[in-house]
Amino acid sequence: MIDDILGEFQSHINETTDALRRELSRMRTGRANLSILDGIRVDYYGQQTPLNGVAALSVPEPRLITIKPWDKSMIQIIEKALIEANLGINPMNDGEMIRLPIPTLTEERRKEMVKQVKHKGEEHKVTVRNHRRDAKDMLEEAQKEGEISEDDLKRALEKLQHQTDEGVKHLDEIVAKKDEELMEV
Repeated sequence: MIDDILGEFQSHINETTDALRRELSRMRTGRANLSILDGIRVDYYGQQTPLNGVAALSVPEPRLITIKPWDKSMIQIIEKALIEANLGINPMNDGEMIRLPIPTLTEERRKEMVKQVKHKGEEHKVTVRNHRRDAKDMLEEAQKEGEISEDDLKRALEKLQHQTDEGVKHLDEIVAKKDEELMEV
C-alpha cells in the first residue's frame, strides 16, 4: 500500500517535471530551436495539421529556422499561421521556403523571460507540493483505518518528504539551466 502511494507520487513528480521541460522548451532564447514551432497548426485541406506535417523544418544556422513546404500552395497558409502564432519573429517568404530569423534578445527582454521562467518553475513546485499533500492524506487515512502501523506511517512520510525535496531540487535545476540559457549572449 505504501509503495503504491509513493510510486504514484513519484510518477506525479515525473509528469510535473516533464510538463515544465515542455513549457520551457517553447520559450524563445535567442537561438533557433524547432520546439518554438510545436504548437503551430495549419489548415491543410480542412484538417488542422501540425507544421511539421506539411513542411520540412530545419535549423541551418544558429539564428535561423527554415520551413520548406512540401506543397508550394501551402506557403501563404503557413506564413499566416506563423504570424498569428505571435512568436515575435517576422517570417520571410521567398516563394520557395519561409525563413524565420531569430533576433537577439534585449537585456530587458531576457530579464523579463527569466522572471517568467521562475514563475513557471514556482507553479510546478506548487503542483508537486499539492501531490505531496494528497499522498500524505492517503497515508494518514490508511494508518487511521489500521492498514499500516504508526511506525510505517512515519517512515513513509519521511520517504515522501525526501521524494518531494528531490523533485523540487530537480525543478530548480531545470529552471536554473533555462535562466542560464536565456542570459547567454
